[in-house]
Amino acid sequence: MSREYVLQPFRAPIELSIDYTKELNEQQCAAVTAPPGPALVIAGAGSGKTRTLTYRVAYLLEQGIPADRMLLLTFTNKAAKEMMRRVSDLLGQEPPDLWGGTFHSIGNRILRQHAPKLGFGRDFTILDRDDAKTIIKSSIGEAQIDVKATRFPKPEVLQEVFSLAVNTHKPVEQIVGEQYDHFSHLTPAIVGLAQRYAEKKRATNAMDFDDLLVLWLRLLQEHEDVRGQYQRRFQFVLVDEYQDTNKLQSDLIDLLAARSKNVMVVGDDAQSIYAWRGANFQNILKFPERYPGAQVFKIETNYRSTPEILQVANAAIAANVNQFAKELAPARKSGVKPAVVACEDAGQQAAFVAQRLLELREEGSDLNNMAVLYRSHFHALELQLELTRRNIPFSITSGIRFFEQAHIKDVTAYIKFVANPRDELSFKRLVELLPGVGAKAADKLWAAMGSGISDLGSGERPERPDARPHSQLATALQKCSGAVPKRAASAWAQFVATLSQLEAPDVRNSASKMIKLVMDAGYDDYLIENYDNHANRLDDLEQLAVFARQLPTLEEFLTQLALLTNVESEDQQPKPNDEERVRLSTVHQAKGLEFDVVFVIMLCDGLFPSSRSIDIPDGEEEERRLFYVAVTRARNELYLSYPMVRSGFSGEGFELQHPSRFLSEIPPELVEEWNLRRY
Repeated sequence: MSREYVLQPFRAPIELSIDYTKELNEQQCAAVTAPPGPALVIAGAGSGKTRTLTYRVAYLLEQGIPADRMLLLTFTNKAAKEMMRRVSDLLGQEPPDLWGGTFHSIGNRILRQHAPKLGFGRDFTILDRDDAKTIIKSSIGEAQIDVKATRFPKPEVLQEVFSLAVNTHKPVEQIVGEQYDHFSHLTPAIVGLAQRYAEKKRATNAMDFDDLLVLWLRLLQEHEDVRGQYQRRFQFVLVDEYQDTNKLQSDLIDLLAARSKNVMVVGDDAQSIYAWRGANFQNILKFPERYPGAQVFKIETNYRSTPEILQVANAAIAANVNQFAKELAPARKSGVKPAVVACEDAGQQAAFVAQRLLELREEGSDLNNMAVLYRSHFHALELQLELTRRNIPFSITSGIRFFEQAHIKDVTAYIKFVANPRDELSFKRLVELLPGVGAKAADKLWAAMGSGISDLGSGERPERPDARPHSQLATALQKCSGAVPKRAASAWAQFVATLSQLEAPDVRNSASKMIKLVMDAGYDDYLIENYDNHANRLDDLEQLAVFARQLPTLEEFLTQLALLTNVESEDQQPKPNDEERVRLSTVHQAKGLEFDVVFVIMLCDGLFPSSRSIDIPDGEEEERRLFYVAVTRARNELYLSYPMVRSGFSGEGFELQHPSRFLSEIPPELVEEWNLRRY
């Protein structure tokens, strides 16, 4: 007879003697030492949010709560590692058995234990975006949807529709109606594909990234034994950046904490800026209603910015109706007033920023501690050009670089090919946009062009495209129509017609006119069909046309395009540690960062706030929160600028710009107006 004897790992007891009143300010200490029960911690910008959560974990351990009875949820792997590192530093050892990580990592951990209850094996595969796209594409084929007969959304678009549906707890048909109404007539087919996609994942024992939350929630909802297990285990649930949670994540938190009610969520409602990707502002706003009797703590002492910057920040957010009112209080000594700078146009704004950057550097500031923030990618086009001219190094942290985006490269390929018909890369990029044309077909088409293109590209060809006979390029293209796949026949005819129009005498030396013509000739429809964020991409192209108007010739546009693209390409390479670079970033990408000096540019109504956002319910308030985030990135100096006129997209003259409504909400005595004059 044998007997099983389980050896438990030895863990030294955690003995702390932290003087919380000494190491924390009064507001932080109140939150950290709060008694059990639901708690909402409104932590203002720069107020020590992470410090508060870290000390809360230590305090609970000191109260005798075992580490494995706590769950600490964050949003990114970086944030999770940083939080766990700080806890370890405070405890002097790795926190034993503390469950901490992103929502998705915790979901994966739990599902690995209980997947069979949902019809999956414990060895399920987690699909990346490309894998998921392949399965959706396969589902389209199995559903026998004739994508040739109608303009059907591409797998990437369907992927976004399905993701938004599960993360916002809305039916697929509602997402299509609200955000993709141009596909509303295809709603039944899209709903059917969502079901087929889910079935294929189950059949192949695979989950996509969203399933890690969707199925985790379903597991807890449908299986009382599992729900009870984790409700008993996680006696204390702590959540970071709660203002960014979506409906799905909020429901998970509420279900896990339903038994103990010991849930502490930490966030800043004034920094809720991700509604466009599913974040639900109501989660933090309505927390006290969902948890009657919840304690609400406000942490308002800011350790980042000068009093002058904080006064502007407080004024910037004051007009929002839906918020927890708070007043950021400075811990630092007085500094200089933020400046509001009115510029003649975008070019002068760029010149001002560039000159001021160099002046500040001469005064002893490091470019690495300076940032230029903006609402959208295209707001920084003129600035990138100016910084390049003045040899001021910069890095861009706004996601993918502006000129490397597919839609920008597509449209500029038209311009490059008209300017240089021997540009094989541009030709192949363009024809591969046509239905039924892949790499091999593109090779055949290029070969079929033969002497037609050679003649255009010979040494006898005029250097300027506007000197080439009208439609000569289109004529050369027509010679290879026999090599065009049948499926692409009508699209090829449109392609040839578009190039013929681009060669017209009144178009072919104006990059701005060429961009607008390409958009009108069907590229806008291509974006709608292929991209979930087609509206933003159309905005980018419109502003590229505005930017192009400022350059006198087609050659100058292509030259600057090459310079800016190369600068951005180089930015991806490792840099010497001693190389200074000013940071260019969208405000969304800059959240969580801070800089000694911050410039916020293009503060015009319609740009910041964006015209599209202010037409959406609650959109203006979210834009105001975005402005607040921009302002609170600054430690020492803040510059708020706008151009008074800009080139119009219509191509006719200039458009008068109105300063952002957010600037008018700042009392004039809190800022210093800078009046620019030319030397």
